[in-house]
Formats: sequence, structure tokens, C-alpha cells
Amino acid sequence: MPGITREEVAHLAKLARLELKDEELDHFAGQLDQILGAVAAVSEVATEDVPPTSHPLPLTNVMRPDEVRPSLTPEQALSGAPAQEQQRFKVPQILGEE
Repeated sequence: MPGITREEVAHLAKLARLELKDEELDHFAGQLDQILGAVAAVSEVATEDVPPTSHPLPLTNVMRPDEVRPSLTPEQALSGAPAQEQQRFKVPQILGEE
């Protein structure tokens, strides 16, 4: 597999709007070449008998059941509010909408 050239790195840097020095072009060319080599090695792994999955282990729902339980009344919840309207907290308008 041919290595990544300085010109290719410079082109990628231009597309990403990055300004790279000459020594950075050489450095990144080597790094990108190693990354592409690692990706190629992973691509060669035999995966025909491995089913596609999103997680290596099965997932189970760990949330509690949604049950009605005793809670505050609207009056109790709003008792400490500085302002309220229609059994809701009234807060200052922030988006300029009506």
C-alpha cells in the first residue's frame, strides 16, 4: 500500500482549513499512514461468522416501573414560588416570544 504523501496531507489540511508547517506535513503523513495501515489490518479480520451487533453484550431495561406514587399537590409545590400563574411556576420571559 503506498504511503500518504505530503501533498495529500497538505490537500487535507487545506480542506480542513488548517495551516500546517513543513515539518508538520511530514509528521502527519507518517501518522496518517500508520492509521490507514491499522484500519486495513482491522478490515482483514475474518468476520463472516460474527453477527452484526450494536453492543457486545445483550441489553436489558434497568428502569423501574412507572407507578403512581404519592407526591406534592400543586399548591404544595408552588408554595415557595415567588410567582405563579394557572398552577404553574411563572418565570421571566427570555426568548422574546408571546
